[in-house]
Amino acid sequence: MASTLRNVHGKRSNFQSEFTGNGGSKRRNLHDDTDQNVIGSEDTVYRYLCPVKKTGSIIGKGGEIAKQIRSDTKSNMRINEALPGCEERVVTIYSTNEELNHFGDDGELVCPALDALFKVHDMVVADTDHDDGNDDDDDDLGEKQTVTVRMLVPSDQIGCVIGKGGQVIQNLRNETNAQIRVIKDHLPSCALTLSHDELLQIIGEPLVVREALYQVASLLHDNPSRFQHLLLSSSSSMHQPGAMLMSAAITSSHRNYAVRRDITDAREFCVCFICPAENVGGVIGKGGGFINQIRQETGATIRVNTSETDEDDCIIFISSKEFYEDQSPAVNAAIRLQQRCSEKVGKDANDLAFSTRLLVSSSQIGCLIGKGGAVISEMRSVTRANIRILQKEDVPKIAREDEEMVQITGNPDAAMKALTQVILRLRANSFDMDHGLVLLPTSFPYIPQLTESSSKSKYAKRDDHSKLNSNSKRRNYVS
Repeated sequence: MASTLRNVHGKRSNFQSEFTGNGGSKRRNLHDDTDQNVIGSEDTVYRYLCPVKKTGSIIGKGGEIAKQIRSDTKSNMRINEALPGCEERVVTIYSTNEELNHFGDDGELVCPALDALFKVHDMVVADTDHDDGNDDDDDDLGEKQTVTVRMLVPSDQIGCVIGKGGQVIQNLRNETNAQIRVIKDHLPSCALTLSHDELLQIIGEPLVVREALYQVASLLHDNPSRFQHLLLSSSSSMHQPGAMLMSAAITSSHRNYAVRRDITDAREFCVCFICPAENVGGVIGKGGGFINQIRQETGATIRVNTSETDEDDCIIFISSKEFYEDQSPAVNAAIRLQQRCSEKVGKDANDLAFSTRLLVSSSQIGCLIGKGGAVISEMRSVTRANIRILQKEDVPKIAREDEEMVQITGNPDAAMKALTQVILRLRANSFDMDHGLVLLPTSFPYIPQLTESSSKSKYAKRDDHSKLNSNSKRRNYVS
């Protein structure tokens, strides 16, 4: 197997493709000082789809396992936030090709990204073995197990796997006995439109899939995509200098990476909307029907609170106890409730926009601002929404003393994207996740939202913010 991969002398894999769609596929060992937070045109990049329920095996508490993989392989790795309704998370693994790692029993020299790809893959498969109750010492059961690998590949790169007339992919099937397919339709919502992603799927017994993955990884290594430098652009401001490579002092075997979930690692994540009082009926629904439906479908706890002051606002408090690697019930519920909790602004239907207000603890607000305002500036640029952070006298009286207000204004699509960016960053921060590990989505699944709230604006009542204070308490609203 090792002979199929390009080595330090630049030899190409046995499954050489005639594909030239990326403008010349043969790599050059170029040395430059490109920042490690950017994917270079000659880097090796893999985007492995990890089932949401398996991501704990490659993340670990506070990202410890992922950091260790990066350290041991000297590769870079980003794990996308889970998108509502998507059962997989994208693990983006990339590296330069100037340093090579020893791989496999025969010590073949490979690029760090390929080394990391197989550490991730082996952990996901091992986690599957554990969930299925398979005994590692039982060879018969191991032979019967079926493994599925799914990867996203840009359209200008997938040709190296297919080959002219499908010859390369057919040779791969014959050589490895794996089921290998390229899927262009019905892609997961985590696929990127910009790079015209296609889905590469490999199915078979564990050793068969591992061999096929090796062959495919070799071809992708030899044929970089011209789009790959854009794959991290949405979260560039979150990447801290040097955050990619952790200390090489961690030397444990990858067999020691896997951890079992501990209920004490679960944390409560909360989203706190400021909702116009006149919208509360729409949030609750007739007889509590709508709010109960959201509770049931998302699993989140949703409470409606009012203040003891004469303010025209109330609090919609959304929370759930969750593991970081899982999809967040609170995030899912917040996105679905956003428009009902927001105030309509704009003069007519053609100029429809929403103003969404969130209360955020002062201790967390820094993760939304970033050094020199870099994070909030990028969120504004990516989402095209107006995002403001209001403090002290500009915060409504319904807020507590240790809370500040985030206000998002934009058309329905921009407002939803901005809310998603904000609450995913808050969630990562609440789990103490390394900002260099988290990759936020550049595209978002469509979530239909019905609104029943009035379009009447009440901002005219709040033009004198100097009269507001933040000393009020909250009491429960019957819902």
